Amino acid sequence: MENENNRPKVGVGVMVKNEQGKVLLGLRLSKHGYGTWSFPGGHLEFGEKMTQAAIREAHEETGLIVSDLELTSVADELGALDQGKHYINIGFLARAASGNPAIKEPEKWERWEWFDLNKLPEPLFEGTRLMIERYKLGKIYK
Repeated sequence: MENENNRPKVGVGVMVKNEQGKVLLGLRLSKHGYGTWSFPGGHLEFGEKMTQAAIREAHEETGLIVSDLELTSVADELGALDQGKHYINIGFLARAASGNPAIKEPEKWERWEWFDLNKLPEPLFEGTRLMIERYKLGKIYK
């Protein structure tokens, strides 16, 4: 579905870890990635810094206030090219979060759950999978 107006979009994702080292994943209801597990995240807005987008999206979707962000990955998300979607996915680790996760956008999320990083549910959203792979490899870009 390529045309001259198609341009990649920039998405940000946030890996939120709790005190037990578990990560927060949500079950997606939105059309893009329906039925997959994903970190909170969304689109970078015009004029917005990447970290601001990560903080905003995590709060809008979960109610959590995240801070002390570390860039963990940059990836080409190409799994939905047939749907006209190409994303540059920017991943962050939130070293601190306050509050309890809640469904703030019920049209987009079914539920939030904490998972051990080595025992994750399937299927994972492509952007989340790419973030986890790079995080485990210790390479921001591969």
